[in-house]
Amino acid sequence: MAGKRRQFGRVRKLPSGRYQARYVGPDGQLRPAPETFRTKRDADDWLADKQTEMRRGDWYDPDAGKVAFGPYAAAWIKERELTSTTRQLYGSLLKHHLEPAFGAVNVGEISAPLVRRWRADKLAAGTGPTTVAKAYALLRAILGTALSDQLIKRNPCQIKGASTVHTPERPTATVEEVYALAAAVQARYRALILMAGFLGLRWGELIGLHCRDVDLEHRTVRVRRSVAELDNGQREIKAPKSAAGKRTVSIPDVIVPEIRDHLDTYAEPGADGRVFVGAKGATPRRNHFNLLWHKACRKTGIKGLHFHDLRHTGNTLAASTGASTRELMARMGHSTARAALIYQHASADRDRLIADALSGLVQKGRRGTSEARGHAGDT
Repeated sequence: MAGKRRQFGRVRKLPSGRYQARYVGPDGQLRPAPETFRTKRDADDWLADKQTEMRRGDWYDPDAGKVAFGPYAAAWIKERELTSTTRQLYGSLLKHHLEPAFGAVNVGEISAPLVRRWRADKLAAGTGPTTVAKAYALLRAILGTALSDQLIKRNPCQIKGASTVHTPERPTATVEEVYALAAAVQARYRALILMAGFLGLRWGELIGLHCRDVDLEHRTVRVRRSVAELDNGQREIKAPKSAAGKRTVSIPDVIVPEIRDHLDTYAEPGADGRVFVGAKGATPRRNHFNLLWHKACRKTGIKGLHFHDLRHTGNTLAASTGASTRELMARMGHSTARAALIYQHASADRDRLIADALSGLVQKGRRGTSEARGHAGDT
């Protein structure tokens, strides 16, 4: 009696004694198994798995992943709507950290063990954890698109927490240190330091201010743009990082006279004039200002403080006033509560110290009362 004819795929025995399995895919192409099998049963099982994939809609073209990662990643970056600074960052991560390891490897051949080994080698070679985390996040995003494009069946980037950037806590300046730095720097940058330290504005936001953005009558600064500096020396005027970045920040009364003097003395004339300009009338560059900043830090004896830490100072001071999470988010220009909660946590720590100090005062007062009663009993 003739054997039952196979309904899906074909299996044939090769001269070597091994078995080859083939089937017709949904695209009408004849698809051989990527390897031969020791037994006919093994070949049959493989075909059964393929048939199940097709019935479930899980089948994908095994040749689709035969695309080199390097060109695919470059196209991925090119096709995205990114800011110039982000595009520049991605290009650098791809060139220096991803292409050397994966550039010539087909997307479909990038496996979870290969990704784990790459990451471990990077860290062992001394590459900074933050850089490795950013490179891993980019790799995962690119391969996530490859998954959507049905080039691969699953994303091989499966290391839990590998894309999380652990930023060490930065120092904050005291009020006295902010004023000391403002006094030590060139007079035309005094207001820049005060506004960074007490308004919590970023460098790019401060440099992007025009005179019409500063309303001293109502004591507000309107943040509408930011100036970004690219590696090639060019500068880009752009909107803030998020919709929440466009905001109006109230100015503490105590620095209003300083800002007024700055606008009268150093700012460009007219409503469209730039608030901060260099001695020769150019928009200040960060690398040049850093020289002045380091000089002021040395003069005041302040160590380990970056200009951006003044933003942390302003946000920490704002949190210490008891501002709500929503109020801090609005002032800081953040669209999520994560950063605001960090500053509120710092404020809570400070509040604990205050409470402990109050406890000491109360105990001292109670001891004084007890002693007074004791003396009264002696009379």
